[in-house]
Amino acid sequence: MGTDSQSFFQRSIRFCLEQKLLVILTVILFCGWGIAVAPFDWKTGRFPRSPLPVDAIPNLGENQQIVFADWMGRSPRDVEDQVTYPLTVALMGVPGVKEVRSTSMFGFSSIYLIFEENIEFYWSRARILERLNSLPQDTLPSGVQPALGPDATALGQVFWYTLEGRSPLGEPVGGWDLHELRSLQDWYVRYGLLAAEGIAEVASIGGFVKEYHIELNPEAMGRFGVSVTVVYRVVSKSNLDISAGTTEINRVEYVIRGLGFIRQLSDIEEIAVKMQADDIPVLLKHVANISLGPAARRGGLTISGAEAVGGVAVVREGYNPLQAIQNVKEKIKEISPGLPARAHIDWKAVSHKEISQFAAHHGFEAFSGTETNHESWLNWLRSTPSDKWPEWITISQIEIVPFYDRTDLIYETLSTLNNALTQQVLVTVLVVVVMLFHIGTSFVVSLMLPLSILLCFVAMKLFGVDANIVVLAGIAIAIGTIVDMG
Repeated sequence: MGTDSQSFFQRSIRFCLEQKLLVILTVILFCGWGIAVAPFDWKTGRFPRSPLPVDAIPNLGENQQIVFADWMGRSPRDVEDQVTYPLTVALMGVPGVKEVRSTSMFGFSSIYLIFEENIEFYWSRARILERLNSLPQDTLPSGVQPALGPDATALGQVFWYTLEGRSPLGEPVGGWDLHELRSLQDWYVRYGLLAAEGIAEVASIGGFVKEYHIELNPEAMGRFGVSVTVVYRVVSKSNLDISAGTTEINRVEYVIRGLGFIRQLSDIEEIAVKMQADDIPVLLKHVANISLGPAARRGGLTISGAEAVGGVAVVREGYNPLQAIQNVKEKIKEISPGLPARAHIDWKAVSHKEISQFAAHHGFEAFSGTETNHESWLNWLRSTPSDKWPEWITISQIEIVPFYDRTDLIYETLSTLNNALTQQVLVTVLVVVVMLFHIGTSFVVSLMLPLSILLCFVAMKLFGVDANIVVLAGIAIAIGTIVDMG
């Protein structure tokens, strides 16, 4: 065994000595590969780069997946008995599961599945989805649909932002209600940022979700003989479009549909709840008060003590966090021109009459009914130099303002470690030259330092190891060992 092993090494050394050109080309190839995948922001011109995924903080969390089930209005005990326990028992048999933890709260259930470390992240998600899709129909209460959480980890929250009204000078001016900002976040900004490559989820935070409120009048319900069950049934059946088939007139076929989607308060008010004996319908507005209002919430977002509306972008598991943040910023530039603006009036500095007179003097209506005529004001403000605007009015343009961006932390970490590696290599080379006092031998030993670091980057790329402060610090510490081996 020893002879064979020695002869193998002898043949390897002889091959390298005889095939010098091949060895040099191989070293150049691996050096170029290492430069291409290095996590540092090296400017290489046209040389192609595919850097390692970079984050400042190592992910030390467990290999975990989350299953969420919503059952509104139910107590934690009901959720535990009828949702959490059946789901926990069903998911215990998923291959690779090490531990199952669960939490039952008012109206929802969260189940955490801890997998073995060698289980691939997306493979575990596929097994969970298979198990959820194969659950018997009577396992969960009617209307409860469990869902798998986003494909991200606890450290995936890389970019937080708020929606704020800003003046043309960039100063916060407000002028927007919290429910308006939340609607804009939910139906425009969130979907725009979800299209950024590498983003698994964009969650909305703060503000109020706008919804229809139906406040029943018990006295009127008793007078007309209407129950809560009847009201619930007629409202749920009214909010939909239905097909009534087709009809042919003069050899032309017409499609007939019943349009019933609710678009405004009057659509709900005119819902027929019951037909009286004299064929006069009892409408919902006769037994209830219908209005727009905020949905119940369990938390909020504050910036400097003031309530705000914003969101958080979560990076997908295995994707480069630094690249994901850059993709989000590019999407913000794309969707920003579509964000709304309005005229913001300082009502403490001017009266209603003065505003009307000012608008009439410039040939437009200041108000549309009881509301400010924002369209007319915006047209005038944008066509007039800002130095001629009155002090009591300005443009409030919605902007996406980041307040947590991990880019700076990542760049500072990389810069610190890049400088540390460079300084350690130079100092070590100087020490080797002084100690050996031979240029050729010193060059061979010193060449091991950058070559080993670049080969380490190649190995990290092949084995899927992310670059972070712990990994790069480990490389810096190992420089002494690399010199001893050289």
